[in-house]
Amino acid sequence: MLKKMFFQIHWFLGISAGLILSIMGVTGAIYSYEQQILKWINTDSYVVQIQNQPKLSPAELYLRFQQNQPEAKINSVTVTSDPAASSTVNIAKEGARRGQNIMLNPYTAEALPELKGREFFQFVQQLHRYLTLGPFGKQITGACTLMLIFFVLSGLYLRWPKRHSIKQWFLVKPKLKGRNFIWDLHAVVGTWVVIFYLLLACTGLYWSYDWWRNGMFKVLGVERPQPTMQANANPGRSGKNTENTLPPETTVQILEQSWMGFNTEFSDRYSSVTFTLPKKADGKIELSFVDPIPQHERARNTASYHYSDAKFYDVQLYKDKKLNEKVMSSMLPVHRGSFFGPVYQFLVMLAALTMPLFFVTGWMLYLKRRKQKKLTLTARQSATAIPLDSNTTPWLIAYASQTGVSEQLAWRTATALQEARQPVKVKTVQQLSLSDLQQAEQVLFVASTYGTGEAPDLAASFEKKILSTKTDLSHLSYAVLALGSQEYPDTYCSFGHRINAWLQQNAARPLFPTIEVDNANHEHIQQWNQALAQVTQLELQAMRIDKTFDSWTLHQRELLNPGSLGAPAFSIELTPEHEAIWQAGDIAEIQPGNSPERIQAFLNEHQIAAGTQVPSLQQSIEQALWDRDLTQAKPFDSLEQLLEQLPVLPTREYSIASIPSQQVLRLVVRQQSDALGRFGLGSGWLTEHAPLNTSIALRIRNNESFHLVDDNRPIICIGNGTGIAGLLSLLSARNRQDYTQNWLIFGERQREHDFFFAETIQAWLQMGTLQRLDLAFSRDQPEKVYVHHKLREQAEELKTWIAQGAVIYVCGSINGMASDVDQALIEILGESSVDQLRQDGRYRRDVY
Repeated sequence: MLKKMFFQIHWFLGISAGLILSIMGVTGAIYSYEQQILKWINTDSYVVQIQNQPKLSPAELYLRFQQNQPEAKINSVTVTSDPAASSTVNIAKEGARRGQNIMLNPYTAEALPELKGREFFQFVQQLHRYLTLGPFGKQITGACTLMLIFFVLSGLYLRWPKRHSIKQWFLVKPKLKGRNFIWDLHAVVGTWVVIFYLLLACTGLYWSYDWWRNGMFKVLGVERPQPTMQANANPGRSGKNTENTLPPETTVQILEQSWMGFNTEFSDRYSSVTFTLPKKADGKIELSFVDPIPQHERARNTASYHYSDAKFYDVQLYKDKKLNEKVMSSMLPVHRGSFFGPVYQFLVMLAALTMPLFFVTGWMLYLKRRKQKKLTLTARQSATAIPLDSNTTPWLIAYASQTGVSEQLAWRTATALQEARQPVKVKTVQQLSLSDLQQAEQVLFVASTYGTGEAPDLAASFEKKILSTKTDLSHLSYAVLALGSQEYPDTYCSFGHRINAWLQQNAARPLFPTIEVDNANHEHIQQWNQALAQVTQLELQAMRIDKTFDSWTLHQRELLNPGSLGAPAFSIELTPEHEAIWQAGDIAEIQPGNSPERIQAFLNEHQIAAGTQVPSLQQSIEQALWDRDLTQAKPFDSLEQLLEQLPVLPTREYSIASIPSQQVLRLVVRQQSDALGRFGLGSGWLTEHAPLNTSIALRIRNNESFHLVDDNRPIICIGNGTGIAGLLSLLSARNRQDYTQNWLIFGERQREHDFFFAETIQAWLQMGTLQRLDLAFSRDQPEKVYVHHKLREQAEELKTWIAQGAVIYVCGSINGMASDVDQALIEILGESSVDQLRQDGRYRRDVY
């Protein structure tokens, strides 16, 4: 929940403050190189031709400039040791706090060309600091800078812990596509700039808030200068229009004496020196000078020269300051990076320029996330956008879904009808009443069959209450779309067929025969669409359930039960080549493939040479056949014709045993074999045929009906065998949330061989993540003991937990375990109570 909260705040502040931070980043990058750019475009102002005569002294510069511009009030005079560098006088100017610098030829005191670009950089500075909006803009930029600190820290928190390899954390992966690439760019570049952004934000707030500035002085142990002292810290730049009470002759004399004293003391220890003209005859003049090779542009030494006794006092050399004093007296160089050298300053500039990248990619991710979340809601939104034909008979669409496929097809059917101006109402079957059916004239059922012929969990009450009644539905026209899997031939689409049989028994009229869909097969879905279009005489848009697989790496494969009486079970670990997000309880859908040996046997059988290229696909025949059902081949004239005959192998689904923060996606897969000893498609592919470190086609499917509740209510996890996978993910998430009211009931054959993930489970028990642990190992004693026996043994404890609001999660085999657990719950709690638990979302199952 904490991570979810940080994520919501992160993206909300990002899309709202990101534009201002982008402006601040770009303008800051530009402004950080103000001096270098000004010198580059104003060479004729900064550089002069060297002459065969000494440069004018500060006194001579003052005198000649005063003669040329007698109305000007001079604040300071700056000379340099470089014979090719210009000199500077600073004069008072109304509206300019620091006065105005005028560049002079150091040999003649002639004014050099006015600096080009100075107004531009003043605008950039105002835009960077205040958005050119004055005090109001300063508050905005200050708040956004605080948000930047939050972005950096929350971004690290949201990304941590993921894989700790350097490649994952610091290398952008250009092979990624779409949202995965955008996220990778956002996260990886964000990791690059973490240090830079933290330093920029923490130092930038120095100018935004007094409380922050005071805190910095206190934390670094530096006494904060008083305002008057700050004003004199950079004496040559003051723009105060204080009247000079000294006559020019006296000022010239003071400058001559000070210049002579400075050269005596520091003749070879400066690159430039600035003399701040005294306003009264108090016997001293303030000056500052820069070392021959300064640490940065603000590394200035200060001194007070008492011309009355020709001595220096209060000499403060920058190099002698402690590090904390250097930092607090050089906040601008620290902020722009020059404090740490030109390389770091350049990196800071690049980091600042990337600020718009996060604003743009953040918005793109936000929009794509919204689009993903609204896949099944599109039809609802479009319902009001299209004018409906009031003369047509309304449609009622009812769906029964366990994993969301039926719901999606129901809403896509509704969308197609609404686009044809048909009024439509959509309901889940558990919301359906006899009154709804008696009042409706046209009903479409989209019904999944779960497990071995059962209704989806939430539809169980509909089957008990509605399908067991008799009523007159002779007025009703209907059609049924039945979803199932042909891997269960005895119960294929049986719930849909039971709905159809009940409707016919009550005199309802079918619009067309029930249409069966095998594993969301696209062709079967189109049959439904075409039949509906034919009977209604409407032009209906095509619909399908698209499956887009991502590429994952098979990272590890470990046998969990060596020596077991049962079939081998493996822990399969996969790592993504993209940012992968899922929730505890979700499903991994795998696209299995054929082993190289199976493909070679097929090529030999059909006399196809190995390595033959398929022109239309621009790949070898082995690559084209890796995911095809090779049992469906018929005589063919070309490779293209052969491939058209061979459907893609059906996918396989597995409960995910881990959560994203564990850095891997873990599955628990038991090898399945047929009578001839051939491995099952999915289990054979994952446990035997696919080599380690190769790519696996996998997509994560949302399994909302098995997600954790959003609070700290107690949970009871019941499962057997590989069903431990779904329960592990739930308990791992609860462990991260510090929710400890957890009870695990797990069963397998022998404790010695089949106690999957025993160390983790025992550790949870010792640390308090598990309050109760009940184990049922059926072969460890003469009389077989299963999880439903443990439930009955703990019947009173079960009632106590249920009374406290506990949610039951069941994961594992539907044959035996799930049905036995269901019967035990009915015996202990009562059938009506179990039905109510289902309706309230407190009895959730992931069984297979």
